[in-house]
Amino acid sequence: MANVTLPTPVVLAGAGLCLLAGYLVGAVAGATDQVERRTAEVASYDADGQQVCLTGAAVEGLPGTDDEGRLCGSLRRTPSSAVPREGDTMRFVSVATAEQVDGKARQQVVVIGDVVR
Repeated sequence: MANVTLPTPVVLAGAGLCLLAGYLVGAVAGATDQVERRTAEVASYDADGQQVCLTGAAVEGLPGTDDEGRLCGSLRRTPSSAVPREGDTMRFVSVATAEQVDGKARQQVVVIGDVVR
C-alpha cells in the first residue's frame, strides 16, 4: 500500500465543507418543536393527587387550559424542590395529550416544573 498525502489547503477545504454540510443537515432536519419554559402563578395544588393548577398570561392558549384560564394537570417536579403553594411562581413546561376512550374524548395534561424562589 502506498501513502497518499494531500496538500494542507485541500484537507482544510474538505473539512470546512463537511462542517458546513453537517450544519445544514442539522438546521433542516433538526427539531422543529422548541420547548418553551414558561412562568405562571400557582392557583392550587393537591399534594395527595399531585395535581396543580396554574394561572396567568403564560398559560393562555396552551392546550388543556380550561374556561377559567387555568391550566390544571398532574405535576412532575424534582424530588428535592419546594412543594408548590397557592400564590407561588412556578417555571414549567406542559404536555397535553388527547385520545378517544370508549367513544369519549379524554385529555391529560402533565405539568413539569419547579417553584421559583
